[in-house]
Amino acid sequence: MRVKLKGVNRVSKVLSNGQRVVYYYAWKGGPRLPGKPGDQGFQDAYHEATKARRTPAQDTLQAIINAYQDSPKFTDLAARTQADYVRNIRVIEKEYGTLPIIALPDPATRGDMLDWRDRMAKKSRRQADYVFATLAAILAWAKDRGRVTSNPCERPGKLYRANRAESVWSQDAEKALLEVAPDRIRQAYMLAVWTGQRQGDLIRLTWRAYDGHSIRMRQGKTGKRITIPVGAPLKAMLDAMPRRAVTILTTAEGNSWTSDGFRTTWRKSCVAAALIGPGIKGPTFHDIRGTAVTRLALAGCTVPEIATITGHALKDVELILDAHYLKRDSGLAESAMKKLVQHDHRNRFSQPSAQLPDDARD
Repeated sequence: MRVKLKGVNRVSKVLSNGQRVVYYYAWKGGPRLPGKPGDQGFQDAYHEATKARRTPAQDTLQAIINAYQDSPKFTDLAARTQADYVRNIRVIEKEYGTLPIIALPDPATRGDMLDWRDRMAKKSRRQADYVFATLAAILAWAKDRGRVTSNPCERPGKLYRANRAESVWSQDAEKALLEVAPDRIRQAYMLAVWTGQRQGDLIRLTWRAYDGHSIRMRQGKTGKRITIPVGAPLKAMLDAMPRRAVTILTTAEGNSWTSDGFRTTWRKSCVAAALIGPGIKGPTFHDIRGTAVTRLALAGCTVPEIATITGHALKDVELILDAHYLKRDSGLAESAMKKLVQHDHRNRFSQPSAQLPDDARD
């Protein structure tokens, strides 16, 4: 009786003499196995290879990667972030899983890793940065615990530079979306722009979090607990919505959203509103978070006030306002100039004439 071995990779090749041969590997990219399925030597080699894969040598980077994935540092991440990290880790394992830990302090290792990132960047700079950042995070965790003495991925700089300044939701873009989008998407937009929260947190937000005056929630990414006073437009919408599920936002059938389902419906609405098209990327759902920060600032809110609502760190609010959004918003410039004119006017005409020079009184 032949035992089916999971993951065996079968490769057929034609030799130079025209003969066709079949080679077997323990898995795609794994070690080659002798003989053919059913042979005792074949099965022994397969089991030895898979055992070594599950229990890597403790002096290799693979052992560090496995330990990191078992640690609270990884398991406490949001489910979406964990899934992204796992995809990145697979890429890292393929390239550096067998790298001896003793090689990490060697300057040549950093150079090799940066070259690897540059090769990935030919396909996608953003993804190359993300994979490299994942490796840097794993090594930082290991260094903090004394498992390694060096992190060759520290402070590499970024290859991808996103400029979302042009992607703040303008009033025209907002109007275009709200005119064509179904109620379930309009509700999501309003909830996002009046709270400044992330998509994942909003589609999981339950009615229990809303007491008629405020929304109390815990952010999935940071774990931070925040209380958001509900503005009149958002309150009117929430109070008029039917409570068809545990969550506030629902599908057309009244079920809670999945992440993929929401993103698909959201994209269709943006296409219908002509906000995005082939090869053109317009404002995204994530940009609503920055838009909320911008609008709060335009309304005269201070950085601490904004951070209290959105849950950003103070420095992050300042970075958003300085680097990505407000530098291109003429409304702030006009507001600032009006304040300067008013201030100058008060100073000029509040001075008693006795304090002015004689020639100024004439």
